[in-house]
Amino acid sequence: MRIETEDLHIAYAGRTVVSGARLIAAEGEITGLVGPNGSGKSTLLRTVYRHLKPVSGRVLLSGTDLRRLSPGEAARHVAALPQERGGDFELTVREVVAMGRTPYKRAFAGEDATDRDVVARALADVGMEQHTGRRFTELSGGERQRVLLARAFAQQPDVLVLDEPTNHLDIRHQVELLALLRAGRRTTLVSLHDLNAAASVCDRLHVLHDGRVVASGPPREVLRPALLAEVFGVRATVVDHPLTGEPLIAFDHRAPVDGPPDRGIPLSAPSSATGAGAGRSHR
Repeated sequence: MRIETEDLHIAYAGRTVVSGARLIAAEGEITGLVGPNGSGKSTLLRTVYRHLKPVSGRVLLSGTDLRRLSPGEAARHVAALPQERGGDFELTVREVVAMGRTPYKRAFAGEDATDRDVVARALADVGMEQHTGRRFTELSGGERQRVLLARAFAQQPDVLVLDEPTNHLDIRHQVELLALLRAGRRTTLVSLHDLNAAASVCDRLHVLHDGRVVASGPPREVLRPALLAEVFGVRATVVDHPLTGEPLIAFDHRAPVDGPPDRGIPLSAPSSATGAGAGRSHR
């Protein structure tokens, strides 16, 4: 199934946050949502998974208005991992993941063999199968993130909506998670701050700036130096990754785009023996 937004206008606390957003996450593709802080990414995703109601416009699930579905039916199709990670569940790891099976159960129904298999597979997918009896409250931030992702997997949705899923994860688990998304080939709409991760894992990107979608397309077409300067305020060039051939953004960390690079931080400190002139040359 695919997800698309149709001329979406969203207000939050009396302020317009997203204006006229049109985007699509095609079936079986990973679609990235990128943009500076405050550009409207999380607000848009909250609307996609029905946490917020738009002022106007629609969220369509393969052509059907998502708000026409019952909560249970919507949950069987769309699972979300929001930035707000929920409360400190006084539950075990396994019990939290098993919550993902709720949309498939009748009231007061117990687990069946399918539920147990799905939960076990979800835990194994995120590498938490050895921690099923631990309390959720005992986990680190990264471990909690992986458990909540497993809960979304246990929902067996057609569409995953993930808001900064690599937050709190060390680099190995970031790589594993993104590789897992690639291998699953489930329709996925994901916001990412790491532009190089987005370029590597996503089939298509939508760029948000001041609440509007300002660019859409494959990463190689979207992540151009001019756009990076205009939207993110950084100097950068885009090269081929030496291992994968994917676009790799090389940032100039010495200064933002609105300041000359020679006013940035020197790459080496002046030597005390030779004086300031021995440091990096500044014109």
